[in-house]
Amino acid sequence: MCRSTLLACVLVLPVAGMAQGSGSPPVTFTAEQDHQNMMDQLGIKALRPGPSGNENAPNHANYDESKANPYPNVPDPLVMNDGRKVTTPEMWWKERRPELVEMFSKYVYGRVPASVPGVRWRVTAVDHEMIGFTPVIAKDVIGEVDNAAYQAISVKIHMTLVTPATAKGPVPVLMEFTRAGFPNPHEPSAEEFAEINKAWKALLVQQDPGLREVFEKHPAWEPVKATPFAFPQLNEDGDLPNEWQLVAAGWGFVRFDPASVQADDGAGITRGIIGLVNRGQPRKPEDGGALRAWAWGAGRGLDYLETDPAVDAKHVGIEGVSRYGKAALVTMAFDQRFAMALVGSSGKGGATLLRRNFGEAVESLTGGEYYWMTGNFMKYGASEATFGSMTPGDLPVDSNELIALCAPRLTLISYGVPEKGDAKWLDHEGSFMATVDASRVFVLLGAAGLGVEGDYRTAKMPPVNHGLLDGQLAWRQHDGGHTDAPNMKWFLQWAGKFIGHTAPQP
Repeated sequence: MCRSTLLACVLVLPVAGMAQGSGSPPVTFTAEQDHQNMMDQLGIKALRPGPSGNENAPNHANYDESKANPYPNVPDPLVMNDGRKVTTPEMWWKERRPELVEMFSKYVYGRVPASVPGVRWRVTAVDHEMIGFTPVIAKDVIGEVDNAAYQAISVKIHMTLVTPATAKGPVPVLMEFTRAGFPNPHEPSAEEFAEINKAWKALLVQQDPGLREVFEKHPAWEPVKATPFAFPQLNEDGDLPNEWQLVAAGWGFVRFDPASVQADDGAGITRGIIGLVNRGQPRKPEDGGALRAWAWGAGRGLDYLETDPAVDAKHVGIEGVSRYGKAALVTMAFDQRFAMALVGSSGKGGATLLRRNFGEAVESLTGGEYYWMTGNFMKYGASEATFGSMTPGDLPVDSNELIALCAPRLTLISYGVPEKGDAKWLDHEGSFMATVDASRVFVLLGAAGLGVEGDYRTAKMPPVNHGLLDGQLAWRQHDGGHTDAPNMKWFLQWAGKFIGHTAPQP
């Protein structure tokens, strides 16, 4: 077991038996070539173009609510594919939930192959830092994926775990999809800076003896200085930064770098974990896309957290905004070990109904960020193909069911307002509709839902800054922009109430 005082430790997770070898070099495609390759595999000759986000463009996205629901009947999460109604929790867990997981894997996000290799975790450095007024222990952690079967691709998952140094026991942790790295590295003392500068000057003079005269003219100048104090950049609502709030409330956090798992572009699809399991070859139609890859990586990060004594592994959450909001929701839906989620401004492919014709469209994803999804998802943007054509109305699942897969665990759907930059493109109303419909599953499983009147067609979205935070499924639209930061204090209060966590007293 890793101890926080160690500078390096190793956790080896089970590795599938795989033969040694490198095989052929990875295929190198542009995004356009990879996109065309998948169209060819699927027999798609043409895709419908996605709408423009520019409201003045001829092909601008629809923002007329009267035209927003061309396929008004979303799939029912509580009706089996054979038409039987789900009436008990047992039926949900044993029959309906596996059925939904299978459909989301096959048609929307893709599969994680059974042969995916194991991960070897090691703590590479430990730093004692201050975040605001809270002393913390920060650990930089690398998870090296076994590439014995295909050595041409190396995947090293990078995350940074930060926990309050004065905690009396394991703490709840929120994993953030963001760049990893130490938040506030502990700097050398004045005496240590003097030694560093002395060595720097000696090295520079050795490289260029003429610099000795320069240094003699400027004896007080030092090449390396301490970082000057800077006031924190406050959240849009005037609160302290999210990470300051987390540690002050007695939580830890993880900076998890999704790019260390899989690149956020189509050209990188034959690299990263997707490329590694495919031995550098292009994806097949049911292979996972970047969203499923990032979710898989977060799960491997949780594998490590379950071994760290500073972490309350039963209360680890997942958080992200925009594309990482999509990834956070996908992570929560597929990996039931995550106890909570803060899903920020996730739009299509996240909390927003795929069937809605408002702002971003399914065609935006099939033609643009297609690599986020499984190859099969492209069928629903096809205008001409060997199978004819398909529309979003042909999808067997929708985001109400994705949110339902999170039940009964703590799930907060967060948005801002268009006036501050959380664009209409994201379809806030469509996300609210999906959340309302998913609420029925939370209730079936004994949790409290949104508690709104009416079904998803008639329920009224609450005013901005009026959160629905009484149940395990929650909603809050803040008055900020494309961020979930103004909802962090509400998340901490809401989640803390359900998990029985209280902030430490000053």
